[in-house]
Amino acid sequence: MKKVVTNPYLPNFEYVPDGEPHVFNGRVYVYGSHDRFNGGNFCLNDYVTWSAPIDDLSDWRYEGVIWRKVDDPTTNGKRVYYAPDVCQGPDGKFYLYYCPVQGITSGSWIIHCAVADNPAGPFKYHGNVDLKKWGKTYLPFDPAVYVEDGHVYLYYGSAMFYPLLDVRAKSIKGGAVVELDPKDMLTPITEPVMTVPTIRNDVNKEYGIHAFFEASSMRKFNGKYYFIYSSQAGHELCYCIGDTPMGPFKKGGTLVSNGDIGLRGIENSKDAVDFTGNTHGSMVEVNGKYYVFAHRQTNKCQFSRQGFAEEIFMEKDGSFKQVERTSQGLYGKPLPGQGEYFASMCCGLRAKNGNRFYGIFKFGHGKDPFLTQEGEDREENPNQYVKNFNDGCSITYKYFDLSKTKSFAIKLDGKAEGKLTMKYGEKEAAQDINVKGEALVEFKVEKGGEKDQVTFVYEGKGALNLRKLILK
Repeated sequence: MKKVVTNPYLPNFEYVPDGEPHVFNGRVYVYGSHDRFNGGNFCLNDYVTWSAPIDDLSDWRYEGVIWRKVDDPTTNGKRVYYAPDVCQGPDGKFYLYYCPVQGITSGSWIIHCAVADNPAGPFKYHGNVDLKKWGKTYLPFDPAVYVEDGHVYLYYGSAMFYPLLDVRAKSIKGGAVVELDPKDMLTPITEPVMTVPTIRNDVNKEYGIHAFFEASSMRKFNGKYYFIYSSQAGHELCYCIGDTPMGPFKKGGTLVSNGDIGLRGIENSKDAVDFTGNTHGSMVEVNGKYYVFAHRQTNKCQFSRQGFAEEIFMEKDGSFKQVERTSQGLYGKPLPGQGEYFASMCCGLRAKNGNRFYGIFKFGHGKDPFLTQEGEDREENPNQYVKNFNDGCSITYKYFDLSKTKSFAIKLDGKAEGKLTMKYGEKEAAQDINVKGEALVEFKVEKGGEKDQVTFVYEGKGALNLRKLILK
């Protein structure tokens, strides 16, 4: 029986951003970075992977640690490993490409590679792809790999500023692709070709704010090649389409924004449905349906990111329209109107005076609501919740089937006195509350719809912690 899966699609103690989904042996494997909850930098944990059968994307299985930092003999375990990608080589083996970085603003001229006999490893160090010859034009960063008909293509690039490598942002052209020698999966056999320009090199302004920033990825659908990347806007995944794996690529559009910027007239981070921040991900086709994987921010900064996924729809001309963020995600339909859910599965969280783009520091967010968890980083006992839900804040869930729901309760705690309003469909109900400790606030549902957006708004003194949603 299919389980009820929500966003984030992995347990809420898991922080795997930069998701690259691939189908191997009848299962979807997601490879990504591995953030540490409450960590002080990106990607502090070792790589792990999760997988699900292609006929049930609700049944995610933890495959364990697939690559440890200490397993790379060239870094001595002292670097953080940014967003990886995996391919099955012409020899049938699986190759993991990754980028070790020393700190936040420095990198290296090489991309590293490990190899395994199975998609979940264990991986062993294989060697490095040396790209320093072109490093000041195309910065080795966020590798992605694509294999077709015995050819191996490596995509990479960043428009960051790397002072310790003496790379100035104005010298970087954009993203790049090189072909690798399939015999060793390491040696470039072509010069790099630009995929998408950065905003500084977008001479004709074709891309504008949607120009290349980082997070290269490649997919092929219906005979066309889709280059997927994170734009200069930071909060969105965009795509381009080409006739070959090395382009040239024609501008497509936005796939998803972690703040729904670009939809319903939302134009900036302040008006976004959620607190925004960097994103990275890709797409996968499973049983004729398309899904986009990206990530959201938690804990008031960019160092505790979590993956989310949405079904996305291809138009007749091969294009994709931007998809909204939801709570239902891979479930594929409105969530059942009975049962218990974590309040942290929200797809919208707003502060009274608007939202912001999260940076790498936590200061300046004192009045903002945010997602966090009890305890330290771990691999069990999910208990993520919404903290500091104060005056003027709102939280949104999309979507619920409330057609047979009689009551909708929210389990919370804190110290607050004011009014809590529940909006669902075109209806709303409100209650005066005076919370001192734990409480269960229950709303009667009157003739709910089969696909209702649910939003809670608080007005008053103090602040609440939102723990669970209980529907009956």
